[in-house]
Amino acid sequence: MIEHNLVRATVTPQIVTILSHYYKTDADEVLRRFYESKTAENYADEETGLYAQSALYVAGMFIMEQDGRIDESRF
Repeated sequence: MIEHNLVRATVTPQIVTILSHYYKTDADEVLRRFYESKTAENYADEETGLYAQSALYVAGMFIMEQDGRIDESRF
């Protein structure tokens, strides 16, 4: 079984890439904003099971947390 930390370490760069493209900003800024979010807090919490979701799903949760909706034209 793959450790959850390894899964998160593998998927987090994908999340950052998606969010950098969506917000048209650099990865450092996106990573900072992501780690300060409730989404990241839930992503790190083993009890939520969020670590098992795709990068796109987690990125979508972050966008919803930040903006309240997803602007599909940004993809």
